[in-house]
Amino acid sequence: MNLTFFKNRRILVTGHTGFKGSWMTALLLDAGAVVAGYALDPPTCPSLFDKLCLHEKLGENDFRGDIRDFGALKDAFNTFRPEFVLHMAAQPIVRESYAKPRLTYETNVMGTVNVLECVRQCPSVRSVLNVTTDKVYENTENDLPLSEEDRLDGFDPYSNSKSCSELVTHAYVRSFFKDMGIPVSTARAGNVIGGGDYASDRLLPDCIRAAKAGKTIVLRNPDSVRPFQHVLEPLYVYLLILKAQYEDPSLSGAYNVGPDEKDCRSVRFMAETFCRAWGEGLRFEAHTDGGPHEARLLRLNNEKLKKTFGWKPVWDAENAVLKTVEFEKSDLPSVCVKAQTEAFFADI
Repeated sequence: MNLTFFKNRRILVTGHTGFKGSWMTALLLDAGAVVAGYALDPPTCPSLFDKLCLHEKLGENDFRGDIRDFGALKDAFNTFRPEFVLHMAAQPIVRESYAKPRLTYETNVMGTVNVLECVRQCPSVRSVLNVTTDKVYENTENDLPLSEEDRLDGFDPYSNSKSCSELVTHAYVRSFFKDMGIPVSTARAGNVIGGGDYASDRLLPDCIRAAKAGKTIVLRNPDSVRPFQHVLEPLYVYLLILKAQYEDPSLSGAYNVGPDEKDCRSVRFMAETFCRAWGEGLRFEAHTDGGPHEARLLRLNNEKLKKTFGWKPVWDAENAVLKTVEFEKSDLPSVCVKAQTEAFFADI
């Protein structure tokens, strides 16, 4: 798939001011899509959204509001009349969910209800994707990659709220969207890295902050294994699903989006790769901080995505780290994002 399909298509992205949302908005605008976003102000300072000047590029289609505010969200739908809806707005941090469980559930569960209810009442919509997480599963850490048929039951409030978001989506599909002819899928993406992520309690952003401050990187769980992937990997898949189910609604469903099993890497491997790429004598050390539960092992089975769409991962974890460092050392973020996007699509 190339992106010419989305030229002049009307696409609403919730969570467009966040890290992944900013990359997606830039990607779609560059493809010639008519993009609207609905989200709170950027969650970090600095933010990729501001660095890419996306507010100016979206103009009147930059809708600001809380995903929990159904009235404001519905006004955005009614004003923009989207053909495609990509739901990415969330409270996305596991540790934050322990501190603010109610906010997490309100955002991730009722936020999804609000989006789907707006879709139900908006006759222009033709294709919908709800982005959840690889953490939606009951992860018994039995050394087997998790597949779409495995039981949903995330452990912590963040993961569990995303499991609930999946169930809400399934209920709306069965109760409304199937009869309405609106294809809806969910995408369960692995750990995403890339330039412009400034969130707290994430591996690469923490590494970058330490490197820029000239400090030693501190790893909480160096031997934990995760399905790390560059941000362009899942974004490409999200658009692939939106297009495919628009053309053939039978392709809608739940899809894992992650690297091959051999490329699920430990936190230690990622930190070592980052230190080599950054240079300047950067090093790391491990110190557990007695924080809340986090799974030791998480891997995804991506066979359904491969068999359905003929897809395969493009960049491995090491390359993803190198691209992240390249961005953070660049003085021209817009140029770097465009160059990396062009390189990614050239490698597909």
